[in-house]
Amino acid sequence: MSDASPLTSPLHSRHLALGARFAEFAGWDMPLQYASGVLAEHEAVRTAVGVFDVSHLGKIWVTGPGAAAFVNRCLANDLDRIGPGGAQYTLCLDETGGVVDDLIAYRFSDDEVFLIPNAANTAEVARRLAAAAPEGIGVRDVHRAFAVLAVQGPDSPRVLEHLGMPHEHGYMTFREHLVDHADLIVCRSGYTGETGYELVVPNEAAGDLWDALLTAGAVPCGLGARDTLRLEMGYPLHGQDLSLDITPVQARLNWAIGWDKPEFWGKAALEAERASGPKRRLWGLEATGRGVPRAHMSVLEGDVQVGETTSGTHAPSLKRGVALALLDAAYKPGAELELDVRGRRLPVRVVKPPFTKATPK
Repeated sequence: MSDASPLTSPLHSRHLALGARFAEFAGWDMPLQYASGVLAEHEAVRTAVGVFDVSHLGKIWVTGPGAAAFVNRCLANDLDRIGPGGAQYTLCLDETGGVVDDLIAYRFSDDEVFLIPNAANTAEVARRLAAAAPEGIGVRDVHRAFAVLAVQGPDSPRVLEHLGMPHEHGYMTFREHLVDHADLIVCRSGYTGETGYELVVPNEAAGDLWDALLTAGAVPCGLGARDTLRLEMGYPLHGQDLSLDITPVQARLNWAIGWDKPEFWGKAALEAERASGPKRRLWGLEATGRGVPRAHMSVLEGDVQVGETTSGTHAPSLKRGVALALLDAAYKPGAELELDVRGRRLPVRVVKPPFTKATPK
C-alpha cells in the first residue's frame, strides 16, 4: 500500500460483503451507506438500533504518574469533574483559542487516560501532548490497534444485554468487559442523541463482535446516516462547525470549558473573548421553505450577508432542511433570515439546537 492509499477498517471485508458504498474520510475508506440507504439507516437508529464502524476515530494512551493531572493541564474541560470509569467531552485548543480537535477522554485512573480524537487530528493531538509531557508521562498513538463500533438507538441496551455485555451504567461512563479473551471498553455515549454505546475493541476481536451485533438485530449504518443523525441533534463536526478559526465561545461550548482551572491550552485567549463577547455565534437554522442547506452558503438579511452555514442537510426526522451557521452576534433564535441556495433564496428561522428530540439518555 502506498502512502497515498486510504486506510481501511479491520472490518473492511465485511462491509464489502454487505454491499457498502464507500467514501474517503480523513484518509480512511469508510462505509458511507449500505444497500438499505441513508434514510432507512437513519430511521433504524431513531426507532430501533444501528451499528456504525467508526474505527477511523483516533486512540491515544496517556500513562504514567499523574497522567490525568497532566491531561487536565492541557485539554480544556475539567477532567477532575469525573472519576475513574468516567468519560468526558473535551477540547484540544491552540494558543489563540482555536479548536485543534474535540475528543472524548476516558479516565481509567489518576495514572491512565485514554483519548479518542477525530481521525484527521490524532497525530497532531498526540504530537502536542508528547511535546508537553514531563518525564515519566508516556503518550502513545495507538490509532490502528483498535476498532470502534457505535451501537446506537433505543434498542441498544437490549442488544448488549443479549450479548452479555454491561449496559446499565450511566451516561458518559464506561465499563471494561472480556470478550473472546480480548479487553473491550463499553462506553455509554454516542453521536446520535439516542441511547447508545461506543465499543472499543482490539482489531483481532472486531470481526466476531460485529457479526454478533448484527445477529442480535443491529442494522449496519454508514457515515451518511451518522451525519444526518448528529446534525438533527446540532452536534458539531470538527473541520466544519469547529476549527482553528472557530473557538468554543463562538460555538457555544462554554459548558465544555473548565473555566475555574488554573490552566489549559488557550485559556487566556478564551477568557479575553468571553469577556468582550464573541463577534459571531453558532446557531441552528431551520428551513421554512423547500430546499436543502449545505455548508458554506451565505446567510442573508435582505441583501446583507450576516453569516455562513458550516453544516447542512435534509433532516429525515423533520422532513425539512436544517443547518448550523455562524451568525453575527446580534442574531438570536427567532430571527427570520434567508439562505442563498445557488442563487435562490431559502427562508430559514434561527433556532437553538437540537432540532429534534431523541430518546432519554
